[in-house]
Amino acid sequence: MNPGKILITGGLGFIGRHVAELLIEQGRQVLLFDNLSPQTHGAFPQLAANGLAGHPWVEIYRGDVRHPGDWEKVLPEVRYVVHMAAETGTAQSMYEIARYTEANVGGTAALLNFLANRKHKISKIILGSSRSVYGEGAYRCAQCGLVYPPMRCEERLGSGHWDPLCPACGDSIEATATPEDATLAPASIYAATKLAQENLVRIATRALGIPAVILRMQNVYGEGQSLRNPYTGILSIFSNQLRLGNTLNLYEDGQESRDFVHVSDVARTVALALAAEAADGYTLNVGSGCATTIAEVAFLLRERFGSTADCVVSGQYRLGDIRHAIADLTVIQARLGFEPLISLEEGLDRFAAWVKTQPVEPDRLARATQELLKRGLMPEGAPQLPGV
Repeated sequence: MNPGKILITGGLGFIGRHVAELLIEQGRQVLLFDNLSPQTHGAFPQLAANGLAGHPWVEIYRGDVRHPGDWEKVLPEVRYVVHMAAETGTAQSMYEIARYTEANVGGTAALLNFLANRKHKISKIILGSSRSVYGEGAYRCAQCGLVYPPMRCEERLGSGHWDPLCPACGDSIEATATPEDATLAPASIYAATKLAQENLVRIATRALGIPAVILRMQNVYGEGQSLRNPYTGILSIFSNQLRLGNTLNLYEDGQESRDFVHVSDVARTVALALAAEAADGYTLNVGSGCATTIAEVAFLLRERFGSTADCVVSGQYRLGDIRHAIADLTVIQARLGFEPLISLEEGLDRFAAWVKTQPVEPDRLARATQELLKRGLMPEGAPQLPGV
């Protein structure tokens, strides 16, 4: 990789900070561009607390990716862009549609508009995208082979039928690893904005002759994850609830699953993509390649916090949620030689140890849930099912 300063949008966010720390270890200069959103950072962000402020190889610029003037201040100084800034959270996106679209789509458009119309030195863009663009993702049917079911309908969810059916024959299907060439079917506004980001970057960079790599991340977790944001990060939400002594509410039947990948593994993929040309022009899944049920994660966290709090399978559900997620890592292994290094057990040990050093946050989950109920995005009075 040629020398040059690296711009990280969302650089003071969870993933952005870990990327910055790794790049600094590799001797790179970074410019961190962040709006320091109160929902994530609190009303009075403590820059000194994150350990990056004041480092000789770090510059920090507080700005908004939606504003062309802010891009004009940061882009002329840098050679590479790692675009991580985004509004995140599936549930909240379903009623804050304009905010998510303006930040995620408008912010990316403002970046590309500058590159299309102004002189610059940008020689590569890394886009942090999301597995949410797949919707339900890949499943295998005994009759039809590999299939991609559509978003689950409210009628089936309301009757407690959680698993999707084969879209061709209607039989039961089993979740399998989703490859990058899978059918794309965003099931939330957040997912739709991430796919729009991908398309903007893919089309514009090809026209402008700028190499780009798109990283579709699974459920990223780890030390430094926001403990105050009730709309994203189920491990953070569960951890805070356990520390408060609250019951953990497991949606659906608790058997929905996710591919949890530690943030240090994600940071490595960004560094690898910056350094290598083999992934230029490619879209890559970033995950562990393993699925873990939400009930299992709740059990593992209870162990680490020494909690006896109950876990209740509530039968509640949220419109726009998917059932299962597993990443197919074939392409990223071939292009970047990537293998996840942090197991879920080790990652949870590290995460829980860090959480214990942080202040206990007030319970913001109840208010977030009420917002969903008020807007009809979650059913009221769901039956209480047996605990786990």
